[in-house]
Amino acid sequence: MGLAKTRNVLQGTGGAPGIAMGTARVVDCLRLHFIEYPITPEQIPREIERLTHALEGARSELRRVRHELSADRGPEHLYIIDAHLLILEDSMIVREVTGFIRGEEINAEAAIRRTTHKFLRHFAAMKDDYLRERGRDIETVMERILHQMAGNHTSPLPLFSEKSILVAHDFSPADMLQLQTSSVAGVITDLGGKNSHTAILARALEIPAVLGMGNATSVISDGDLVVIDGARGVVEINPDNETLDSYGRRKQRYDYLEQELDKLRDLPAETPDGYRIALQGNVEFPEEIPAILTHGGEGIGLYRTELLFMNRHTLPDEEEQYAAYAAIIRAAAPHTVCIRTLDVGGDKLITTPDPTEEANPALGVRAIRLSLREPVLFRTQLRAILRAALLGPTRIFFPMISGLQELLAAKACLHEAKMELSRQGVAYHHGIETGIMIEIPSAVLIADLLAREVDFFSVGTNDLIQYTLAIDRANDRLAHLYEPLHPALLRSLKIVADAAHAAGIRACICGEMAGDPDYLPILLGLGYDELSMSPLAIPRVKRVLRRCPKSEAVQVAVKALSYDTASDVENYLKREITARFSDSFD
Repeated sequence: MGLAKTRNVLQGTGGAPGIAMGTARVVDCLRLHFIEYPITPEQIPREIERLTHALEGARSELRRVRHELSADRGPEHLYIIDAHLLILEDSMIVREVTGFIRGEEINAEAAIRRTTHKFLRHFAAMKDDYLRERGRDIETVMERILHQMAGNHTSPLPLFSEKSILVAHDFSPADMLQLQTSSVAGVITDLGGKNSHTAILARALEIPAVLGMGNATSVISDGDLVVIDGARGVVEINPDNETLDSYGRRKQRYDYLEQELDKLRDLPAETPDGYRIALQGNVEFPEEIPAILTHGGEGIGLYRTELLFMNRHTLPDEEEQYAAYAAIIRAAAPHTVCIRTLDVGGDKLITTPDPTEEANPALGVRAIRLSLREPVLFRTQLRAILRAALLGPTRIFFPMISGLQELLAAKACLHEAKMELSRQGVAYHHGIETGIMIEIPSAVLIADLLAREVDFFSVGTNDLIQYTLAIDRANDRLAHLYEPLHPALLRSLKIVADAAHAAGIRACICGEMAGDPDYLPILLGLGYDELSMSPLAIPRVKRVLRRCPKSEAVQVAVKALSYDTASDVENYLKREITARFSDSFD
């Protein structure tokens, strides 16, 4: 009789929601181990030649994968592959690695590792979750080069005969896009977070995923029975029958709810008393757009352009940006795409026109401040957006506006970009709608002045909470103070909505509050016209919306604004949700 397998419960990060059960298949997709050793000056040219051959091999392999995926997945799934090709083609990679080979007189593999660690430290220091995860792109590309140096050629993951849970140190975008979803029930990784490419693609493919486990590949054995909860980030290894039955029942309920939510896809996002709200998606990649449309979304309320400027030594030119924006607009057509201009600081660009160290980058030269300091960079982006906007409904909006003078300066740059295109005889969208992000308290207090100059407001609740409450979102010790229902935040949301409607423009929200069904009655009651969120959140918010009369939501919002503390508002909401909408919020 064999030994009973050890039961274990692990906690990671929920990458993609859903419950999955199956046999663990541990696959070593990326990680290779090399020894660092010294070389003589005479051996340096040979090591550089080995690096050059490995780079070309990695490029050829990725181009092959891209070609195969273009037929199987369609063009909307190729952006991440293209981003990795750009990294491989960047001369910075060669300079950094060869710098270590020459300067430290070490073998090429060790130089690649040192270069990887250098960039990982750079990205790890970033406070923005999305940008911090982009360091994994560098690591993934470097691992591909190392595989070439070892003579290994990556291939699609094997097709298993039964529904399996794949366990790996990490998955590259190519790995994820080549998954045979018919035989993969879920994925578990040592690395990654909710904003990693693995998580983004798992959500797009609707494969439950738990990431960032740290030691999953060493704790989970091939053949273990594994259950994963992709929403809570929990992994159960070899659960007992009672636990397995419990997860089985939860999976049935989850699958039933998903089927019910799917019925809402083509129904309007409208309250029982006829009030319409546009439910849209936040995206970084074209790969995410199909998920918006299949879940009943009505376009893109926030397209983040930052990733075009990351993981590279040279800034993207106008043609490269145009191609990226055009791909997004075409994929979303006939729905609207709202493109946010560059929202990073100089500290977050590998190459910045004015590299400076700042004691507090979150309050420094970033977002619209960086764009206005670098007008050529700014106009290049604006020109590309204006040209691409001819391909479908498009809006443009500026981040981190703190005052009227800043907004007028941004609009002047937009006008200059239009004039440049006109003088060159280049076609562009002359009447593109323009908006701003409301994420700073000063913008809230003068919302009435700002509303006269734009076509819409888009509230970034994540940063507005952070700046209003003086809380660093990345500081775990302050997590308990990050309160979306804080009276100051609710009053700010009311001021913004009222100012927008008084000026006859739309009031939108694109922060995390928009995708939480619990907050829908308040946002609806305050009069917000558009909500933009994670694509998977759209059906749940729509379900609540279609059961929540606007008249009742107004009563909820008015009452919520009367409370003194966030906990009072939260307790009130729980009571109202139970009394009015209990069957909508499960």
